[in-house]
Amino acid sequence: MAELIKDRYSPSFFNQFIKILKSAYPAFDENQFLTFIYNGEWEQLEFKQRIRHITLALRESLPQPYDTSIEILLTIAPKCKGVEYLFFPDFVEVYGLDHWETSIIALEQFTKYSSSEFAVRPFILKDETEMMIQMQQWAFDEDEHIRRLASEGCRPRLPWAPVLTTLKEDPTPILPILKTLKEDPSLYVRKSVANNLNDISKDHPNLLKQIVREWRGKHPHTDWILKHASRSLLKKGDVEILQLFGYTSAANIGVQNFTLSCDQLSLGETLTFSFDIITESIESQNLRIEYGIDFMKANGKQTRKIFHLSQKTYPSGTTHLTREHVFKNLTTRKHYEGVHGICILVNGEEKVKDEFNLIMK
Repeated sequence: MAELIKDRYSPSFFNQFIKILKSAYPAFDENQFLTFIYNGEWEQLEFKQRIRHITLALRESLPQPYDTSIEILLTIAPKCKGVEYLFFPDFVEVYGLDHWETSIIALEQFTKYSSSEFAVRPFILKDETEMMIQMQQWAFDEDEHIRRLASEGCRPRLPWAPVLTTLKEDPTPILPILKTLKEDPSLYVRKSVANNLNDISKDHPNLLKQIVREWRGKHPHTDWILKHASRSLLKKGDVEILQLFGYTSAANIGVQNFTLSCDQLSLGETLTFSFDIITESIESQNLRIEYGIDFMKANGKQTRKIFHLSQKTYPSGTTHLTREHVFKNLTTRKHYEGVHGICILVNGEEKVKDEFNLIMK
């Protein structure tokens, strides 16, 4: 079984962290800290809950003046890298809202070693105008982690974080930051810009289309961002966004010989399917090919999930395609027994569909 991310907080992790912490603050009471950590609730806590629990334990064990605690954490931060150390910026989120200048410096530094994308959001909620000015400044920083924070921290729909309601309703304050970063040399930053724009597209699809029209074709980095940012609209088969990326009507495209490896399978098994793409035009055609699975849900209804299969220029004639899909439970998807649908979409248009039965062993 794969390791759960919450289990990275092992006794060996805490022993190493305490060693690092005591190098900067020898008076640190490790017994008090560990007693607080391993209370009666620790085993039931999930990853983000454990982050907050460690934050609270640190507050009990570090010097009470906030500035003093932050100074200690800043000293050891370069030795504390990785997602496990998200409790550094979380400490700022919980205790630093009334210490603006100190906290901004801390968020800027901590994001280099873990990420301040969650911790920055309460500061946006407290003073959106001032914080967005700060994030615009971060967008020009030499460090890619700080530039990414400028984009990631203000995503309206950042996963694992509360929605930024005002920016969700009106993303205008975000746009100068994204414009600054639209040609960023770092893929790490460009992914964040694309994810931010994808968030925006879910509430303001026409705004994303406008941005695609204005930005596209001027820089390869920007073109990559725009394509990735448009993935939700592309999966929905939005005709306008498909056309903006050169995916015209698939009326002259056929799908034949759609075959499933079985009509019934068990959870944990793999469904193999194949089909032929028939391009009737004498010219090659730019095609986005996807498959959709209509998953049976607990309420007895089906919900479709779209999966990318191919996007490239297809020649005239017949092209054979084969794909496998493994049916196993994920943290983001639980399977239920019953009839499932599977379809093939070309440039957003459903071309063929079949059904199969999923059973639980």
